[in-house]
Amino acid sequence: MKEALKRTEVLNEGYVELLDVMGSDETICDAARVSYNDASKRSNDRNLIRYMWSASHSSPFEQVVFQFRCKMPIFIARQWVRHRTARLNEISGRYSELPEEFYDYCEQGLPLQSQSNNQGSEVERVDSEPGWLLAIKGHNQDGFQLYHELLEAGVSKEIARCHLPLSTYTQWYWQMDLHNLLHFLELRMDSHAQAEIRAYANAIYDMIKGYVPHVIEAFEDYTLNSMKLSRMEIEAIGAMSNGLYGTYTLEELNKNLRWGMSTRELDAFNKKLARLGL
Repeated sequence: MKEALKRTEVLNEGYVELLDVMGSDETICDAARVSYNDASKRSNDRNLIRYMWSASHSSPFEQVVFQFRCKMPIFIARQWVRHRTARLNEISGRYSELPEEFYDYCEQGLPLQSQSNNQGSEVERVDSEPGWLLAIKGHNQDGFQLYHELLEAGVSKEIARCHLPLSTYTQWYWQMDLHNLLHFLELRMDSHAQAEIRAYANAIYDMIKGYVPHVIEAFEDYTLNSMKLSRMEIEAIGAMSNGLYGTYTLEELNKNLRWGMSTRELDAFNKKLARLGL
């Protein structure tokens, strides 16, 4: 297989490899400047990139493309593939016998179900973890034992694979332009994303930084480390500046001024206020 430019081990059997890069900060700026086709109007690359990113002029960023080779558990791959702007080719269990490699939680333990987010986990771990971890490992091994027995009995690969656990590792070639890649990273590096896919996103982010430094700087300033305010939040901050917040709680203001913010929205707004020091 093609030698990787960079490689990072992720989880117990997974990895991310950067295989190829097309383009740079300069590529993006040249693509943008063709719009007015006048070399005399060339501006500083960094300033141009920051302006375009802050103003959501996205098409020039699609001129830069990254190709990766990745190996991850199937349950992570099914989240990953939701980003449909990529080009990918995945290993096929119809053609190939899958190696006995699966993900388990022996190193970090089993997270509790989040009480505030139906699709998320808590930082805290489940009690009596050793027993559950052994049971999970045994279940995964039993699945692969059945898989091999079915293959030895002559059952087709496409049917035998149906009985493997979702923790089984898969791998693919994955290619995406920079604009959509940064959108993927914004979502999957977020603290609300599942910890396992965050590990892959962080590995990818560290790999691409050096190839487009001006873009990464703008991405961090305007997207990754910024915050968005809704209409209700802007009005609430205005009410605070007018002294109303000292008289009423945020929940009372939400009710009296009919903002209609949900409990989750109020919680998110309180975290924004704390970040702003308000």
